[in-house]
Amino acid sequence: MNKMIKNRVPHIIFLYWVIKIVSTTLGETGADMFSMTFNLGYGATIAIFMSLFLALLGIKLFLKGYHPLVYWLTFTASAIVGTAISDFIDRTLGLGYALGSAILTVMLLIILAAWYKKEKTINVEYITTPTAEIFYWMAFLIANTLGTAAGDFFADNMGLGFMNSAILISVILIIVALLHFFTKISNILLFWLAFVLTRPLGATFGDFLTKPIQKGGINLGTVASSIIICIILVIAIHRETKLEKERWTIPR
Repeated sequence: MNKMIKNRVPHIIFLYWVIKIVSTTLGETGADMFSMTFNLGYGATIAIFMSLFLALLGIKLFLKGYHPLVYWLTFTASAIVGTAISDFIDRTLGLGYALGSAILTVMLLIILAAWYKKEKTINVEYITTPTAEIFYWMAFLIANTLGTAAGDFFADNMGLGFMNSAILISVILIIVALLHFFTKISNILLFWLAFVLTRPLGATFGDFLTKPIQKGGINLGTVASSIIICIILVIAIHRETKLEKERWTIPR
């Protein structure tokens, strides 16, 4: 008897995007909390959360299947390290958000091309092999870093500020959603556009929560903001876990 091949990743439904935005917001506030509030610096923050990301990825690959808690812990670690890497590229290396975004875009395209060459698909809703999942997470890590750089580029370099950047990105995301429902444009292409853009949406919202009022924020600070977002994330993941159990429950 053939064993059923388990999908390793979640289905892309509305709740996925909600959790993703919350997680990326925590990526912004969490990275700032460790690197600046706790004064660890970008290098130490990257080392800590890259190690955590790799450890969680190892657990994720070992468990197989889709386990919401492990999946979103892995994702959140990638969001935090992505934020720290983006800030390191801009502020420590001095490359700036525009050049950093360009470099990261090229890196993402290379990973996607290698993924497609190896697996003949870059379907993000159906991952069944460890190799495909490794490509999946490499692409996610780079896309999270790219999204952070893009969000900072909108808010700082273009002078839009946090709220205007969030509004602009939200409008673009609505357009992407409409293209998904009413056109035949590749769903994979639209997914990656939405994935990258929801990252700066979360980042700008995180900045809005933590930055001083004179800089366009509401000055909650990184610690309080991270705690609030963690609570929201736990509630959302709990809901996702219940839905996943219901999906696999066989009616008697």
